[in-house]
Formats: sequence, C-alpha cells, structure tokens
Amino acid sequence: MVEMSDDSTTADEADTETTVSTDATPEPTESADDAGDDEETENREFAERMRRYLDYAVLAGLLLLALIAALQFYLNASQTITTWVNPEYRAPFQAAFNLVLLLGAALGVSVQLRRLTSD
Repeated sequence: MVEMSDDSTTADEADTETTVSTDATPEPTESADDAGDDEETENREFAERMRRYLDYAVLAGLLLLALIAALQFYLNASQTITTWVNPEYRAPFQAAFNLVLLLGAALGVSVQLRRLTSD
C-alpha cells in the first residue's frame, strides 16, 4: 500500500496560500474617479456659466440696438406727424401715437414677466 505523506498536503496548502495572496490585489481607490467626475462637473458648470454670460452680452447688445431703433422711430414718427397733420390735430395724433407705444410696451413687459415668473 502507498502511504501519503504530510508533505503533499502541505504543498497543496502552500499553493492555495500563494493563490490567495496573489488574488488579493488592492482595489483601485474611487477617489481618482471622483476627482475626474468633479473636474468634469466643474468644466461643465464653467461652460454653462460662460454661455449664459455670452447670452446676456448678446441680449444687452440687441437691447441697445432696439433702444436706438425705437428712439429713431419715435423721433421720425413725431416729425412725420408735425409735417403731415394740421396744427390743430397734432396734439391728439401725438397722444394717440404715444398711447399705442405705451400699450405695446406694457404688453411686452407683461409677457416677459410671465415668462420669468413661470420658470
């Protein structure tokens, strides 16, 4: 009969121990992933902020252009009323023209306030 020595079990145990020790590799820390995510989030927020500032700058430029155009329109319309309307009817025409502009501006402000408050 063949006897098994204790040496064979110890060799198997040693192999198992080596396998276990090599399998237990340190896991990568999640802080590197978190740092990348944080940086990406900060970059996205910065891009959104810059786009918003650019939108406001374009809006300001367009508002300035609209203000100049509206002022020119008002002055030219007033001059046209002065030129084409008899002196006794100028005041009512001027008042009606100003009233129409005021109502248009009030409507625009109302629509814009509804947009801002609904968001």
